[in-house]
Amino acid sequence: MLYPQKLVTLFNLSRMEKFLFLEAILFLALARFHKVMPFKRLTRTLGKHMCESSFQENPSAYGTIKSISSAIHIMSRYTFWESECLVKAIAGMKMLQRRGIESTLYLGTAKDENGKMIAHAWLRSGSYFVSGAEEMKRFTVVSKFANKKVIE
Repeated sequence: MLYPQKLVTLFNLSRMEKFLFLEAILFLALARFHKVMPFKRLTRTLGKHMCESSFQENPSAYGTIKSISSAIHIMSRYTFWESECLVKAIAGMKMLQRRGIESTLYLGTAKDENGKMIAHAWLRSGSYFVSGAEEMKRFTVVSKFANKKVIE
């Protein structure tokens, strides 16, 4: 349930911010739907396999990238479906792709403290990590997908 202060905050947002939050929730839902598809079919929608986008900064896109990252993290807390690392990374990639901004989605694996295999996904655009950066250092990259220009 939204508290009165959160409603006030929502109404005080600019039209652009409201649109970005709405877009984020829609792309999180779409990404969650993609997650239930067979993995082979999902990978066809993610971009060029085992390639990376440029690490070069794009100063004109930095604000957009940061806004998308923030919107995804905020709205993922309000979904009634699971919106963890892979869902956030796919949603972010699709939102960036819509704006013609390149990105790379990484998939990694590691073992937890009990020796059980765990997985994580994160998204990078330029040198900025859009999602999943908090835990990425623990994981070994097993796959990556780039959209737009690629470095092989």
